Amino acid sequence: MFLKPEKAKMIKPENALKGRTTAMDISGIHTVTGNSMQAPFPASMEKALFGLGCFWGAERKFWSLKGVYATAVGYSAGYTPNPSYQEVCSGSTGHNEVVLVIYDPAQINYNTLLKTFWESHNPTQGMRQGNDQGTQYRSGIYTYSDHQQQLAEHSKKVFQQALADKGLGVITTEIKSATEFYYAEEYHQQYLDKNPNGYCGLGGCGAILDM
Repeated sequence: MFLKPEKAKMIKPENALKGRTTAMDISGIHTVTGNSMQAPFPASMEKALFGLGCFWGAERKFWSLKGVYATAVGYSAGYTPNPSYQEVCSGSTGHNEVVLVIYDPAQINYNTLLKTFWESHNPTQGMRQGNDQGTQYRSGIYTYSDHQQQLAEHSKKVFQQALADKGLGVITTEIKSATEFYYAEEYHQQYLDKNPNGYCGLGGCGAILDM
């Protein structure tokens, strides 16, 4: 399977869409947990941010974990402020489809989130995930602290060995400090809860992260 050239290449910042100053209007209430998807969150909570393909299925992977307070889907790691879904899919914003995870570190740790991330998709495919093609489907871990960054980098090394043991390829996942998270449209939030038979293109490699 080959990507169309315009789908495989990140846009330059100066060529990105200008965007808008108005944030997406969403209900803010998680349909599964009943908790708020928007700040302020309880002081005990921490944040994590991941991109692993189409965010519909990716979000469900995380809201299913015990200790996760809320999740939300949106756009990050690009250039355009407050983009729309259509703009992100055009490849003209530089953003990735991502899942924001609000979690209670007393119940679930960051390594468990990393395990879910790595084992739920194929991190060797570059600018696609399965049949979903484009820069918005790239694999990414976006960190909120030096500690998260260190754990993410270590997990990448461990999972690369697990992939190698299965004769699989080289990880293309980007790991960088988180930038602004922009909430996606309301209909994308908890999509597979609202549409249980909806599309989910995620699939792991069969490799296990054992840290």
